[in-house]
Amino acid sequence: MSGTALPETLPIDDVAEFTDTVDVLVLGAGMGGCCAALEAARAGASVLVLERSAAAGGTSCMAGGHFYLGGGTAVQRATGHDDSADEMAKYLTAVSRDPEPDKIAAYCADSVEHFDWLEALGFEFERSYYPEKAVIQPQTQGLMYTGNEKVWPFRDAAVPAPRGHKVPVPGDTGGAGLVIGLLTERLAEANVEIRYETGGRQLITSADGTSVVGAFWKDANGRSGHIRAGSVVIAAGGFVMNPEMVAQYTPQLAEKPFTLGSTYDDGLGLRMGASVGAELKHMDQAFITAPVYPPSILLTGLVVNKNGERFVAEDSYHSRTSGFIMDQPGAAAYLIVDEAHMERPEFPLCPFIDGWETVDEMADGLGLDRAALHATMERYNTHAARGEDPDFGKSAEFLAAQDTGPWAAFDMTLGKALYAGFTVGGMATTVDGQVCRPDGAVIDGLYAAGACAANIAQDGKGYASGTQLGEGSYFGRRVGRHAAVRVE
Repeated sequence: MSGTALPETLPIDDVAEFTDTVDVLVLGAGMGGCCAALEAARAGASVLVLERSAAAGGTSCMAGGHFYLGGGTAVQRATGHDDSADEMAKYLTAVSRDPEPDKIAAYCADSVEHFDWLEALGFEFERSYYPEKAVIQPQTQGLMYTGNEKVWPFRDAAVPAPRGHKVPVPGDTGGAGLVIGLLTERLAEANVEIRYETGGRQLITSADGTSVVGAFWKDANGRSGHIRAGSVVIAAGGFVMNPEMVAQYTPQLAEKPFTLGSTYDDGLGLRMGASVGAELKHMDQAFITAPVYPPSILLTGLVVNKNGERFVAEDSYHSRTSGFIMDQPGAAAYLIVDEAHMERPEFPLCPFIDGWETVDEMADGLGLDRAALHATMERYNTHAARGEDPDFGKSAEFLAAQDTGPWAAFDMTLGKALYAGFTVGGMATTVDGQVCRPDGAVIDGLYAAGACAANIAQDGKGYASGTQLGEGSYFGRRVGRHAAVRVE
């Protein structure tokens, strides 16, 4: 069910009979949905989960397994990294496009408790720290910097601390699947049924249309029916796999080779919410990235646009750099390094273009104005030699003059580099996940979690690895508890 049309709502008076009646109905068994279902069940509610695929996890199972947590977790303490809820909140506020103070405050204040809750599912984050600049820890190290905490101006807004907690699974994909597996085990223990290959398709409303009281479902065998529910939680993923919605909201995602999403990230959950008046936020934003590191030595180079000008601190988290590239003319950018700092990536996502003996030859090869490139490089090199970057505040750790020819360039241009991405837009919600209308009024009986809710993750420039799993699990829990109390 792709496209952009909103599904029709069903007034309860038009429903002849219900196949099930439950306190809490959860649509989607990803990270947010599973956490919501588990907490609702533990609070005493009867819970049913509908999952369109044949297995739990959704897009969450594709993630490497970072959870953005802080405030003094056991891993932070064990590895000697001081952190506080206040500093974490200052950082998240500084990087957010439109910060929601109540959500940030709650997420940070409860972060240590949430860390403990996750481990109580049946695993432990390794008490170890990975110090290098990387996209993800190469092995099972439990902690690393996964955002812009050490990048100017954010290092001045909050005391930097590493908060990327990685599930102890080697590699860069699938780590979150371990947590999903444990969640499904805990759900089984709580007698929560996950009905696979079955999806919610339309919301059932009260006679006056002001409340959500259930959902119409279909399964893979063509069967269908109606479920009466005290609360409905939509946790059905984003819309990156819906070409029409991508074209409408995030056209930059249409130009990259592959998407980070599951088959069912088709935006149906968001459209179901909109069908009853939900406000959708940050729909034009996306996480889109093509990291140039590792190796981190490449970050000593300078990134320029078609005008031969720098526009971002090169030591930024990769999706921040990529977000600024999207703003440049033609979404084009080139990373320039000299011979002394040149190293080929093991898995190059930004292709090597060529090498040149002189800066003039490089300018010609890249189609840049010679004088502009000379001026940019001379200014950068002069200051870098002093350990300074007055233009973008790049950290001294990654400052080095690029003045030893020959020079090389990597192509970071959208359509040339191997960009990947996902959507971050979602329904407006309260801190407890109640879905809101544009005027801020709550839609009675409707909740959103995971990628269907707009919470901490708002764009690629402010994103840190682990934000989606962190907020999806944390706010999913709040949704489950609130929904269970509401139906009492």
